Amino acid sequence: MEIFFVALVTVAVAEIGDKTQLVTLTLSARFRKPWAVLAGVLVASLLNHGLAALGGMWLSRLLPDMLLAWIVGLGFIAMAVWILFEREEQEDMPKTITGRGAFLTTLVVFFIMEMGDKTQIATAALAAGFESVLWVVAGSTLGMLVANAPAVWIGHKYAARIPARLMRRLGATIFIAIGLAVIAAALINH
Repeated sequence: MEIFFVALVTVAVAEIGDKTQLVTLTLSARFRKPWAVLAGVLVASLLNHGLAALGGMWLSRLLPDMLLAWIVGLGFIAMAVWILFEREEQEDMPKTITGRGAFLTTLVVFFIMEMGDKTQIATAALAAGFESVLWVVAGSTLGMLVANAPAVWIGHKYAARIPARLMRRLGATIFIAIGLAVIAAALINH
């Protein structure tokens, strides 16, 4: 269960203020079908993070444990720097959205925008470090839902009031702590 909770907290914090959360907010406001949008986020996260976790596990089998621990630890620290210095601009939504419904549109847009995102990279790193696809994907997917559900339900009214700078600093602090903990555990166990 520890793996599940680490993945949940890591991904939820990393997702706050992210472009995919802004996309979720926009899609929810546009379609006004919160359950369909949330279902799209769920399925897209399961698919995306499932692929990331499998990739992370594959990498963990190829690399020596100490090297992998350093890569994972430094990766988390690099993500902290990324969080601190990423620009605060909203990605433009596609100009045309098909009429196939809120679910399908959310699924496709969210899946594509999540590719290469810090939450996907974090999921791969967690799977490589913990060697558990199931618990990492379950935790990271729930983390995505925890972070995106407020965007769906609350909307623009409260989103503007969230202090983005504070959330970025908190997220960066958590990522640095995880990175240092992974490196320290590798040094202690080696």
